[in-house]
Amino acid sequence: MGSVTLGVSIAVPEPHGSRLQRCRLGFGDAAAAGIPTHVTLLPPTEVAAADRPAIEGHLVAIAAAGRPFPMRLSGTGTFRPLSPVVFVRVVEGGSACGWLQERVRDASGPLATELRFPYHPHVTVAHGIAEEAMDRAFVELAEYEAAWQVTGFALYEQDAGGVWALRREFRFAPAPSAAPTRVG
Repeated sequence: MGSVTLGVSIAVPEPHGSRLQRCRLGFGDAAAAGIPTHVTLLPPTEVAAADRPAIEGHLVAIAAAGRPFPMRLSGTGTFRPLSPVVFVRVVEGGSACGWLQERVRDASGPLATELRFPYHPHVTVAHGIAEEAMDRAFVELAEYEAAWQVTGFALYEQDAGGVWALRREFRFAPAPSAAPTRVG
C-alpha cells in the first residue's frame, strides 16, 4: 500500500485564507497555489498508508480533548537567515497551538516526530523566493490583522505534485456553557 505524506494544521478561514494565499502568490511563491493558508501543527510527515486509521483515531481523541480558542494574527516576522521564510505572526492562540502540536506529535502516538526547529506558530507568506520579494512580503503585510475563533484542525495529504488536499476535519468539543441560573 506504500506511504503517504501527511500534515496537520489549522486552516486560516475566509476571507483571510484566500487573501494571504493571493499575496503569497503575488510575491512569487508559486508553491502557494497548492498549499492552503494555515498554521502548522504537524509538518509534512511520511507515514505508512496503512497507519491512516490509527492516525485518524489519534486526531479524533485530540480534538475531543481540545476546546475552541481565539486566534489573532498581527504583523510580520521572519526566520531569516536560518530559514528563508517570511510569516504573519500569531499573537493570540499560540499557546493553544503549542498544546495541540505537542499532542499530535506525542511520542506514544502514531505521528511521533522530532522537529528540525523549535515550534513557532505562524502563517507562512513567502518561502524560498528571491530576497527582494521576501523583503516586500515583510513590509507589505506588516500591518496585517485578522482574528477568528478556532474550532478544530484538519488532516491534509500531499500528492506527488506537491499539492495539499484536505482529507478530514476534526472539530473540538464545544466549550462548556455556564450552568443555567435559577430565577424565583
